[in-house]
Amino acid sequence: MGPKASRTLDELPEISKGRHPLQRFIFLRFSQSIIALLAVTIIVFALGRITGNPLDVLLPLEAEEEDRIKVEAAWGLDKPVHMQYLIFMKNAFSGNFGESLKWRGETAMNLVIQRLPATAILAFVAVGVASLIAIPIGVISAVRRGTLFDFVGKMIALFGQSLPAFWLGIVLMWIFSVELGWLPTSGKSGITSIILPAVAIGWFQVAALMRLVRSSMLDVLDSEFVKLARIKGVSETKVIWKHCLRNAGIAPLTYFGLILGSLMVGSVSIETVFNWPGVGLLAIDAAKARDYQVLQAVVLLFSGIYIVANLLVDIAYAYLDPRIRYG
Repeated sequence: MGPKASRTLDELPEISKGRHPLQRFIFLRFSQSIIALLAVTIIVFALGRITGNPLDVLLPLEAEEEDRIKVEAAWGLDKPVHMQYLIFMKNAFSGNFGESLKWRGETAMNLVIQRLPATAILAFVAVGVASLIAIPIGVISAVRRGTLFDFVGKMIALFGQSLPAFWLGIVLMWIFSVELGWLPTSGKSGITSIILPAVAIGWFQVAALMRLVRSSMLDVLDSEFVKLARIKGVSETKVIWKHCLRNAGIAPLTYFGLILGSLMVGSVSIETVFNWPGVGLLAIDAAKARDYQVLQAVVLLFSGIYIVANLLVDIAYAYLDPRIRYG
């Protein structure tokens, strides 16, 4: 009785661990995300101190010693480093990054919030463009494996991952704006102004998503349920675009979160090329002006977006595929 009861009690933790694998998986990924975010704050804080005295940015060179002491006390720069970091963390989580040095009268977070919708719109349109191009090509390449169409699809993927986004943006601008005059060269002046930057920034994702769809479809096409559907007389179009694509869509579906996060974070070069008034262009202007407050807000915001996107993708993947949560 005693050994049996003891063995039963020892097995209880294992049983409790197996009852809610999804909750355990979410808790683990959430903890990792918090650690990653804390690591980013440490890096941002350290870079601000390594690159020089923040007072040199906050005050002009001719500032008097009395003014330097006042600003030093106001920003907590007269305290030990660990206390400065805690003050930095408190201000960061409350959205208080201070007033911009370049755009006087505007706080750093307000500037970022004002520019964020433009970057978000560009990212969502780029995801749409990438999906409309990549999914059909990926499906047809898998169905017609080894044919000329499959070879062309592979070439599109190769060039898509080889061409830098900023170079492609310049080429598109030269062809469709300068030579043909069909689309505006830069700025945010209407619906047509988003076409070129969205295609330029989304082209790399076309290649990645197309290869992912193709590989997922190849795995599904050899499945038993596909053979059974064909034996039952289901039309080939319905087999491919309904049954196969739906079962092959787990990996591409979860990849959309990463695409959206990477597009928002990677919009700096494209927004600069097309003068798109988003957060990426704001970061470039702030870097030129040594506006450290705005740069802090941009870096932490982009890092938070990418970390949250990764977290949501992991949770969605674990929900759709039980093998992940038990792995």
